[in-house]
Amino acid sequence: MNVRSEIETQFKQVAKEQHKRLVPLRDGLELLNSGLDSLSFAIIVTRLEDSLGTDPFTQSEDAQFPVTFRDFVNLYEHVTK
Repeated sequence: MNVRSEIETQFKQVAKEQHKRLVPLRDGLELLNSGLDSLSFAIIVTRLEDSLGTDPFTQSEDAQFPVTFRDFVNLYEHVTK
C-alpha cells in the first residue's frame, strides 16, 4: 500500500463528507490552509489508523502535529516502515 496515496484519498474523502473545500494537496501546503478543520483531521487520523494500522500521535509522547502536508506524509511513512 502506498502511504501517500492512502493519505490523499482520506483527505479528499473526508473533505467531501464534511462539505469542506480542500485546496490542492502539495508538499508545501500548510495544513491550517488546507480547508479542513480539527474534526476533519481527527477523522483522517482515525481512518488512517484503521487502514495503515498505526497512529503516530499515540506512539510517541512527544509527537507534534505536522505543519505541512509533506510533514504529515513523512510522519506516517516513518512509522509504517
